[in-house]
Amino acid sequence: MMIGGARVQLNVWQQAAVAMGSAIGALMDPRRADLIAALGETTGKPAFERVLERMKKSPEGHAILLERPRVISARVGHAWDMPANTFGAAYAKFMGSRNFSPDDRPPVRFMETDELAYVAMRAREVHDFWHTLFNLPTNLIGESALKVIEFEQMLLPMCLLSVIGGTARFSEKQRALFFQHYFPWATRAGIRCTDLMCIYYEQHFHEDLDDVRRKWGIVPAPPQ
Repeated sequence: MMIGGARVQLNVWQQAAVAMGSAIGALMDPRRADLIAALGETTGKPAFERVLERMKKSPEGHAILLERPRVISARVGHAWDMPANTFGAAYAKFMGSRNFSPDDRPPVRFMETDELAYVAMRAREVHDFWHTLFNLPTNLIGESALKVIEFEQMLLPMCLLSVIGGTARFSEKQRALFFQHYFPWATRAGIRCTDLMCIYYEQHFHEDLDDVRRKWGIVPAPPQ
């Protein structure tokens, strides 16, 4: 099964060229999700291979690999019908308040196998679940803090580069806030929580938000 579109096979030099071009472009304009995605794919194969092996050894992770659920409107729309205290309702509120759509993620293009392509797509699509669970905003500070957690969870080079690029664009006040409060919290939170890629989030929409946070060892972010 292709994940989101046709894959492009690249040799080593082509991968390096795409990675470098994507890195430069993403640093110049962090809003370019397509460039960030290309950077993650062209530099992240070893990291995604490690995530894949962990998922195979986890009951929920194994189920995800077998069923290959997609975080798209047709599959997660029932979250909008969940009771107010649930994880599903919190996710729906997060998405609705920002006018986000789960269908907006760019396709995976540069992974060598269908299995790795799915893992890369899954990592991309659960991003907003993590925003919801960690109670992180989508501004520059919130995105940078989440990238710290993502790096600790998956060791993706793209996450580290995103943190460097994001913090370089901070104002002096934002930089002080990030490094005094958000960075220390994120480093602890990313280590303390369970393996986030091995959670079948869609099967937990009906559960209480605080309960799933406790179950998965998630500590919400400090208020800005």
